[in-house]
Amino acid sequence: MTKLILSTGNIVSGGPSIIRKPGAYRSNLELTNSLRSSFLAAQQDYAAQDEIESAVDDEASTPPDANHRNGASVYPTGSEQTLAPVSAWTAREGDVIFVPRIDWSAAGLQEEPSQYDITVKLFFLPNSSPAERSQYAREALDLVRKELQVLEVDLLVVSFPGMSFDGDCSWEADRQNAHQGNDEEELATWPAIENLQRDGLVKKLGIAEFGSEKLARFLKKVEVRPTVNQINIKNCCDVPPPLIKLAKEEGIELLVHSDTTDILSKGTLRELLGQGLQGAGILADPESDSSPGLKGDLIPQWVVKYTAVVRDRGVIENKGYFASAGLAE
Repeated sequence: MTKLILSTGNIVSGGPSIIRKPGAYRSNLELTNSLRSSFLAAQQDYAAQDEIESAVDDEASTPPDANHRNGASVYPTGSEQTLAPVSAWTAREGDVIFVPRIDWSAAGLQEEPSQYDITVKLFFLPNSSPAERSQYAREALDLVRKELQVLEVDLLVVSFPGMSFDGDCSWEADRQNAHQGNDEEELATWPAIENLQRDGLVKKLGIAEFGSEKLARFLKKVEVRPTVNQINIKNCCDVPPPLIKLAKEEGIELLVHSDTTDILSKGTLRELLGQGLQGAGILADPESDSSPGLKGDLIPQWVVKYTAVVRDRGVIENKGYFASAGLAE
């Protein structure tokens, strides 16, 4: 199976092409817009590089009096810019394709790692294999650590599929949450997350969208307890009182967030990578036998969001996403 690794780069310093809106900005929109912007920038950058190299070669083989006509350069202008072919702006390493290719020499933070609070949130996606989550967690964290050039992160929050706080009020949302997700799969996954902390890669562990009943069940059966529980209460007015009580008794910090659980669906990912007007041209059109691109069943596996905040200024210096998908060809 071919693995696709998608990346946004630093969306804080990504420039005006990345859309930002005031207030709580839905994470799935931020992710898809940032990925699309990252793909387009890479296509343009590598096309411009190829055009300049081609122009230099042409100039070297052209008589001196033909290099400039009436003061006009033979080098390409912005209006003449085209998009690079897929092979130029992506990179294949064995069975892994990086979309776009990553220049790791430009990775890293501006100051020493000790000057930052680094939070990583890992989303396990609905159609991915629970048996592979140990591998997913480690490869996602390794990519973030390589991107930021750090040995460890301060907080890793894990978001399991099928969890939310939906209801007409906080009590109803908490009751519905008790029956969401899959306790067996979540508990089977957690030892792999604990190992990341034991290996010195993570200082603190967290979970997301655990109501009072699910959290109580979870805490009874795990060895390393989470210290943070993130909840999204956009559809109910307050944090459920039973959850507040349990968190206080167990010493767990409750944090409110605006991330969505449907952060990267299969349809959205195929649209991003497909042959349409908004697509990157990576995947073939499944309706056409002659379409260029990779063919196969696309399975989104995980998304990881990372944020590096400068401690003494409270400023986000680096924020971005990686996403992974399998392609069964």
